[in-house]
Amino acid sequence: MASTDDPKGSIALQGGVVSVTPPATILDKVRAKLGGARVPPAAPPPSGHDQDDDEDGMLRMSFLEHLQELRSRIIKALLGIAVAFALSLTFCNALWDFVRQPAVAALTTIGVKPAVLHTITPMEGFTVIWFKLPVLCAIFLSSPWILYQVWAFIAPGLYRRERRYAAPFILSSAGLFILGGVFAYFVVFRFALAFLLGIGIGNGVEPVVSITSYFDLFVNVILGVALVFEMPVLIFFLTLLRILSPSFLLRHSRYAILAIFIIAAIVTPTPDVFNLMLFAVPMCVLFFIGIFASFLLVMHREGRAFPWGKVITGVIAVLLLLAAGCYIAVVRYGYTLVPHWPFLVR
Repeated sequence: MASTDDPKGSIALQGGVVSVTPPATILDKVRAKLGGARVPPAAPPPSGHDQDDDEDGMLRMSFLEHLQELRSRIIKALLGIAVAFALSLTFCNALWDFVRQPAVAALTTIGVKPAVLHTITPMEGFTVIWFKLPVLCAIFLSSPWILYQVWAFIAPGLYRRERRYAAPFILSSAGLFILGGVFAYFVVFRFALAFLLGIGIGNGVEPVVSITSYFDLFVNVILGVALVFEMPVLIFFLTLLRILSPSFLLRHSRYAILAIFIIAAIVTPTPDVFNLMLFAVPMCVLFFIGIFASFLLVMHREGRAFPWGKVITGVIAVLLLLAAGCYIAVVRYGYTLVPHWPFLVR
């Protein structure tokens, strides 16, 4: 071993390894300031919020546990539908009066009297009024419960910060689903039915509509439009998963609008342009609402605030102008408000 002494410290060479000892005066000063205690080790860097989410967010489950969870959620969703079905059975007559109103209005419009639907087979009335109709009503009534089960199934695979969207997801999805059904009932289905039943009138053709064929068309239109109204929620969650972005959607919006019109032409039960526009225009509006929601999400990620005050003020101003226009149309020009499109008639 070779060493050299230095008043400022010492250097030692042993076995080919060099060790350096700091000056004694510096060590004495450090110990004096710490009261003779050892210097504590450096604290580990604090973990960020995202790291906490990564550790605490996802629940680890095996494949069989996922299958058991899926089975449990399906059973709970079916139980919710069963409860809503039992509730709907007590109002079947009132529900059927509500469902057949578009047919009565369409037959009356084209001059068919009496404006009634017909049963062709003995079991037709029982099957439609006492089974299919309560099932359809139960689906709409239990839609918040069904969507909650869907969210509860996928929530274990999400981070804590992503689980905050549970309530907005359930409320917006169920609300848009019901709103789509209402729009289809009061607007799309009525005009489509009047057009279809009016074909052939005046050429020796009189429509005889069975309740089965009528209800099948009713279900296709109502459920189809209700599902289409889920477009903003779908766009929002694709943005949440970073699959889409608002800029990408805006750049390719012309292709999306073309696809919307193609889908509307396929889904719309009539070939005329008017009913096509009744279906396509709301779909385009919903598409841009979805882009707006995804834009809000991106702004939240970037820490920017949206100018809600100015937007709400502008919306209120537009609504006041529309209300003033309706008031003038009713008071001065003799229009009457009706619960269906175009909502103002003479």
